[in-house]
Amino acid sequence: MKLYMIAGTLLVGLVAGIAGGIAYASESRDGGGGVGTPFAESPLPGGGLQVPHNERLHLSTDRKWVFSEGHLSDLIRLQWTEDRAKPALAWADEKGLDKAAIVTHAKANDPDQADHNHISIETTMSPDGEQANQLFTRFEIPFDQDVADIRTHSSNFNVVDGILRVAGSEGVTRDFQFAKTEKGNVTTPRWAIRADATEESGADAGSNFHVVRYSDAGEALDTPLFIGRDAGNVGIGNTDPASKLDVDGDSIRIRQAKTPESSSADGKVGELAWDNGYLYICVAENTWKRAALEAW
Repeated sequence: MKLYMIAGTLLVGLVAGIAGGIAYASESRDGGGGVGTPFAESPLPGGGLQVPHNERLHLSTDRKWVFSEGHLSDLIRLQWTEDRAKPALAWADEKGLDKAAIVTHAKANDPDQADHNHISIETTMSPDGEQANQLFTRFEIPFDQDVADIRTHSSNFNVVDGILRVAGSEGVTRDFQFAKTEKGNVTTPRWAIRADATEESGADAGSNFHVVRYSDAGEALDTPLFIGRDAGNVGIGNTDPASKLDVDGDSIRIRQAKTPESSSADGKVGELAWDNGYLYICVAENTWKRAALEAW
């Protein structure tokens, strides 16, 4: 079945007064032209025109997507003509209940809410939950923004056998943030995992790693953890570590006491341990030395 011209055949159907509804032009199975089965009133809530069961709409174009010409390649155009209308494509189950939808709108139903200005993918809530079978926004992309703040709601995001990547061009900071959500989808950062905008000048330098801490107001406080990409040096409280571990502080704490069984107890070079009487250090594999601790 080929659909030649929806608007024209709707008009023909109205003029001809075809019994049972509006018909469309179709090509018969043997190749001859003719008038197909008429449209009927949809039995689903809200009514509307129903395309004959098991038939298809085939839309195609050879026009370019050009703004100045009205984007003529958009074969389906849904328009809202009131500011709180919500044009949507919806999917219903065998009982006629909506289960999923793609919705675009500007204003929220609640006039006290901020404008939504987004396209959203919505699915129903649990049938035995507080908002049983109600469509709920799971994924949204806003419009009228140069940088779109894409959101998910009440969703888990899984990457199976793949990569979750945050990429950026030269000189761009790449952040993965943990934030607090306020009313109206306002978010305030608490932590960020960051690859910074340091120039990649060769020799594996640049794009260094940070863990950034934020205040209650969302202001960056400091970088408790830093790793330089060039040498892999770790800075605690600093961003210019001069050794594999560089701590900007006045103490390091080892919480648990340990007493090597003997000076030849198992150990790796550089291990430290302490107990009530001694500080121990492993100076070679399975070779410990100790220094006595005294009160003062």
